[in-house]
Amino acid sequence: MPGFRGRVLFLATVYTHLASFHIPFMQLLQNKGYEVHVAASPDEGRKEEVEAIGVRCWDIPFSRSPYSLKNWRAFKELSRLFEVYRFDLIHVHTPVAAFLGRYLARAQGQGPVLYTAHGFHFYHGAPLKNWLLYYPLERLAAPLTDGLIVINDEDYQVARRMGFKPGKNLFYVPGVGVDLEKYTGPPGSGALRKELGISQEEIVITCIAEFSPVKNHAFLLKAWEKVASSITGVHLCLVGEGKLRKRLEHKVQTLGIPRVYFLGFRQDIPKVLQDTDIFVLVSCREGLPRAVMEAMAAGKPVVASNVRGNRDLIEHGRTGFLVELGDVEGLAGYLEMLARDESLRLSFGAAGREKIKDYSLEKALTEMEAIYSRYLLFK
Repeated sequence: MPGFRGRVLFLATVYTHLASFHIPFMQLLQNKGYEVHVAASPDEGRKEEVEAIGVRCWDIPFSRSPYSLKNWRAFKELSRLFEVYRFDLIHVHTPVAAFLGRYLARAQGQGPVLYTAHGFHFYHGAPLKNWLLYYPLERLAAPLTDGLIVINDEDYQVARRMGFKPGKNLFYVPGVGVDLEKYTGPPGSGALRKELGISQEEIVITCIAEFSPVKNHAFLLKAWEKVASSITGVHLCLVGEGKLRKRLEHKVQTLGIPRVYFLGFRQDIPKVLQDTDIFVLVSCREGLPRAVMEAMAAGKPVVASNVRGNRDLIEHGRTGFLVELGDVEGLAGYLEMLARDESLRLSFGAAGREKIKDYSLEKALTEMEAIYSRYLLFK
């Protein structure tokens, strides 16, 4: 391993984001000889996963809400960190941390700043309040951004209109990548089906998403009621945690919605997907959802909402189906169609597995290495 070359800081609102998506990129920089630091809020956990790779962690009390007074304390603590350390590169993520990080980095003479937009909060169809808040903030922060990385076509076009120049300070990267080898192995042991008492002949539909308003589980459950009443041998597995989980569990119990399983946070997603027949994600917005990428890598057909990010991945009628938000009948119909047609599931799954090769972790690492090399001394 090369000797010490400098310091790099990864900055995000919560450690959960960094643990989920950015550990391979931290390790890439470590292998190049850079000392990697991380700054984020520990509120949602998973800090230990980041620390385990040997990075130095700084707890900064960011809040996801731009209106929270906690962000003023975060501003002061991040400022103090910048007084102690000068970083050769700062890679920022998530809107609140990214804005504060870019402002303070420029004000305190830090090195260049890269910003990965994991889906701008202003987008086609976004609420007006999003445009009134986040769009002006991004315009203000644009001169403080040495490089902007986007992960879907819609954001790429928006960034160009904001004045970023492709190949100069605007870069398109196909998401955070998916490790294809984890999802393309031999069939699993059926552990999830055994755990839930589901036979191999029955159909498992899986959604992997945080229980938050943007992931739109209420829409999915409305459609699921129709599917479950039409077909008896289907089961819906909901993987994830979040503030809405208890409310949704109560709804399922109160209304007697059948065959819905809340599986919580899982570290065996490849095995969960091996026991899955159909993957579904009906978010109100996405950047470029890795859960969909993982399902495609596992060879599963996908039913997804017709929103930015999902559109980049799903070819309607070839790798899955895209459904309009609020179209309960359409969503239920697509899920029923796939549940009843094994040959269609296999066809869509095979096409998805082929398409997702362009979104591999290996390719993402190669492209990010090239971007980092513009701002750091790579040899």
